[in-house]
Amino acid sequence: MNSSLENSLVVQDLKVSFEEKDGMLQVLENVSFSLQKNEFACLIGPSGSGKSTLLRTLVGLIPFESGSIEFPEVHGRTVRTGLVFQKANLMPWRTLAENIALPLELANTPRHEIDQKVNEMVSLTGLQGFENSWPHELSGGMAQRVAIARSLVQDPDILFLDEPFGSLDELTRERMSEELLRIWNEKRKTILMVTHSISEAVFLADRVLVLSGFPQGIVLDLPVDLPRPRDDEMRYSPEFARAKATLHEHLKI
Repeated sequence: MNSSLENSLVVQDLKVSFEEKDGMLQVLENVSFSLQKNEFACLIGPSGSGKSTLLRTLVGLIPFESGSIEFPEVHGRTVRTGLVFQKANLMPWRTLAENIALPLELANTPRHEIDQKVNEMVSLTGLQGFENSWPHELSGGMAQRVAIARSLVQDPDILFLDEPFGSLDELTRERMSEELLRIWNEKRKTILMVTHSISEAVFLADRVLVLSGFPQGIVLDLPVDLPRPRDDEMRYSPEFARAKATLHEHLKI
């Protein structure tokens, strides 16, 4: 696999194992793929297939046994990454705005710059008027918007999302998917998102990667042939149905 200036991430022959009582448990093997700049990709697979493990490995939270993870430099600097978990994990003693500001505070960013960037993120995620609200006062969807804003406030080049809408009801999940597309369309970050929902993956992504088999590897890299911007009517199109059927079939592997 050749990396190029347009690649944001190149993964080659990645292998991840965990140590257990009886020896090593191999979780990921020969995982290879790349993400293009500004691309929206989704990663799906059966429960326990290592999707979250892969994301955590890519951001450096889990070591890998062999293979390579390459982030080509951006304008001569190291690529910045952001990670959003399934749970918002907001600090209950900090307001909405203070939760968003936390990464900037930890980076010793000047106060005036923090205020400017937090205001931008509040506006981007549609949270105006709730800046002084506490986490317990927020709905699940709003809390996830805060988590996304907190990850975006440092202006990452690549945003990793680990099943961010998994705990939401179906209607809220669909609304949040539309919100995420709106945010992506405005900021044009490279995104890799883990989801259990085939429909969600097809609706959101330019490409869908299927992680399956044991040990787990990429068994399908499916381009989604749907125009942008996406709308609800596309969910009922023949192209949408074909993509879902293809993904469903490969998830059985």
